[in-house]
Parts: sequence; C-alpha cells; structure tokens
Amino acid sequence: MGQIQLERHGGIAVLTVDNPDVKNGLTPEMGLQLSELCDEVDADPAIGAAVVRGAGGTFCSGADRRRWTAGADQAEDRTYKELGAVYTAFRRVGTLQVPTIAAVRGAAVGAGINLALSTDLRVVSQTARLLAGFLRIGLHPGGGYFTISSRTAGREATAAMGLFSEEVDGVRAAEIGLAWKAVPDEQVEDLAMELAGRAAKDPELAREAARSFRTEAGPPGIGWEAALHFERATQMWSQRRRETA
Repeated sequence: MGQIQLERHGGIAVLTVDNPDVKNGLTPEMGLQLSELCDEVDADPAIGAAVVRGAGGTFCSGADRRRWTAGADQAEDRTYKELGAVYTAFRRVGTLQVPTIAAVRGAAVGAGINLALSTDLRVVSQTARLLAGFLRIGLHPGGGYFTISSRTAGREATAAMGLFSEEVDGVRAAEIGLAWKAVPDEQVEDLAMELAGRAAKDPELAREAARSFRTEAGPPGIGWEAALHFERATQMWSQRRRETA
C-alpha cells in the first residue's frame, strides 16, 4: 500500500508520494492522506513553503490502475468517491496556504501531471517525461486538467498534450512554460529546496503572497472547482466503455 510522507526541513514541508510498486501511482487512500497532510501543513504557522516530490527518483505515474475494474459503474457510490478522493487531493495541494513547488524527476503522467500542475512552480529534470496520457488509454481527461494546464503552459501546449497525446521532456517543458527550470536530474530536489527556502524565511509573508498570487493569476475560463465536475461525467463515461482496466 502506498503512502504520502510529510517531512519538515526548517520552514519547508516536503510531501513525498511513495508507492514504488507502481512508480508512485496514486490510490484513493493516498489522496485522502495527502489532503489530511495539507491540513497539517496549513495548521503549522512555522511552515512557509512546500515541496511535492516522488520517492525513488520518479514523480508520479498517475492513478494506481490496479484498483480499476473494466466496465465498472463509475457512478456507483464507492467508485465515485474513491476517484473523487484523488481529485480532491490535487485541489487541496493547489490551495495550500504556502507557496508550493513540484520537484519532478522520472515521469509525471495523467494524475501525476495534474499533481505537478497543482503547485505554483515546477522544477523538472532535463530527462523527465511529462504527458497527460488520458486519451492514450481511452480515457477523457479529469482532475480539471485542461484548466490547470492552460493556465500554466497555455492553450497550444495543453491542446498538444491533452488532445493529441504529445509527450515532452523536461527541457521542452521549460521552453513552453510548463516548468520554471529544467536541470540535471541530481539537481532537481536541491534547487526546489533552495527556492522554497527563500519563501520559508518569512512564513507569514509567504502565505499572504501566495494568496495574492493565486487570486490575481488564477485559472482562466471556468474555475478549477467547476472544471473538476465539468470533466467528471465524461470521464466516467469513457472509463466505463474501456474494455480493459
């Protein structure tokens, strides 16, 4: 069973996705745990920034598909709530009171790219693989992907990745604005911590600045919360019609 780990380094909270059997794929339980840990971070006034990372040199391969059942009724109460737990976790990361950075190594796929896009800033490995990947497996995008991607990388990149299944590496991600900087793999987490440390020096100010930033530069088009529900029904339909999990 995977888990989310929380460590504190001075005024920096480090949230680690750890599910090595499936390259850090997210389970509903991990989604719930991530939301709870975000509450814990917000409740600690000494924390002024957060870094989201994956264990073992890879960020997040998406949802843990071992829990999926081909043709299952996606509106069934338990199934609906389990997927909702993962989506709510993205939103919870995105509403952390502190500035947030995703340290992306290895792959960020599907739910993994949503998690990365939930943060304020992304530092990526030059060799990282970033792809939406939904249509590749016969699934409509979810988690508000189109909204949170277009606010970061713009319409063109979002269309390329979300509609046409384009994959980019870290260098290209930085070129198109999907990430702030692409660096050698071994430098990703050090740089993320360095940047987070600047904000963490003054936690109270950092929280106020993060609030203003998101209010002024928030998602375009429909709001993120609306996007979660807007995409949900179509994704449920697409998941049910898949022949295999």
